[in-house]
Amino acid sequence: MKHKIATTLASSMLALAVASPVLAADAWYPYPAQAIEPAFAADGKSVDVDYSPLEKAEKPWNICVSFPHMKDAYWLGVDYGVAEQAKDLGVKLNLVEAGGYTELNKQISQIEDCVAGGAQAVVIGAISFDGLNNLVSEIKKKNIPVIDVINGMSSPDLTAKSLVSFYTMGFETGAYLAKKHPAGSEEVKVGWFPGPAGAGWVEAANKGFLEAIKGSAVKALEPKYGDTGKEAQLKLVEDVLQAEPDVRYVAGTAVTAEAAQGLIRERGLKGKVDLLAFYMTPGVYEGIKRGFILAAPADSMVVQGRIAVDQAVRALEGKELVKHVGPKIFVVDPSNVESVPQTNILPPDGFKPVFSVN
Repeated sequence: MKHKIATTLASSMLALAVASPVLAADAWYPYPAQAIEPAFAADGKSVDVDYSPLEKAEKPWNICVSFPHMKDAYWLGVDYGVAEQAKDLGVKLNLVEAGGYTELNKQISQIEDCVAGGAQAVVIGAISFDGLNNLVSEIKKKNIPVIDVINGMSSPDLTAKSLVSFYTMGFETGAYLAKKHPAGSEEVKVGWFPGPAGAGWVEAANKGFLEAIKGSAVKALEPKYGDTGKEAQLKLVEDVLQAEPDVRYVAGTAVTAEAAQGLIRERGLKGKVDLLAFYMTPGVYEGIKRGFILAAPADSMVVQGRIAVDQAVRALEGKELVKHVGPKIFVVDPSNVESVPQTNILPPDGFKPVFSVN
């Protein structure tokens, strides 16, 4: 049975959608989501909600958004979400990106500059799970809302979280393989590439994936950590294929799967080494459609970005707020890829980065 508060939230959000003008055919809401109660709790329970945003902001608030980088299409999708929601709500948005997961100090400095420049709320896709906690505390002292989007932070001073459990993303990926290779069947090796060491989302996905394959015939090789640049991931995959010629699967970040497609084709390994990603990007989606990538769970990164901006505005205006929420996760593979609507899980084709909305 749903918690009373979650039911109330879902009802009020649905009411917001109903009270709005007739929705456009491509309106993204109400969106099937899951709230965590109590918010921010590691052992919190998931409660189904239908998320709908505010219709308009009361004033053109100034929101700063900080991303780890814009190297891959995943963050491009989140960018599309935050930019479109800022336009829908009528608020200003300034986006900065640090350039990679090694650039924690740069991310901190960029956010400090944002706040000094007059940002009234901050949305952070964090480079480090713990590394921004002092900064978040300082921002809170200025009564500026801080929203944690996508990656996760451990700070108790956050205003809200718009994210899914990367533990669940990793778990769903591992469970997909475990179902194909149950205990008692022939052992298969999987090269596992969870992303940059130390990032909260990476550690969570790694834990979920490894727990999902326990007791199955799937044997994960030692995790190979690395930056989510294409060259870095390709080098890691090449090294594993060289050292482990009998590897059956390569699973990891979306960049890993995208980068490895050409390598698998070049080496004549299609059908011998299958690729999986533990999150969705346009490249992964196309790879599944074309038969080069086997499967990936979708976390609707566009909607996560939209919700984060809506949470920031709700916090600024003292409106009802779901403090910890993310879209429902589902796995995309050849069996359903043609029927899954692309809207909200991916940016539009040809979308270029947006760094400011005025």
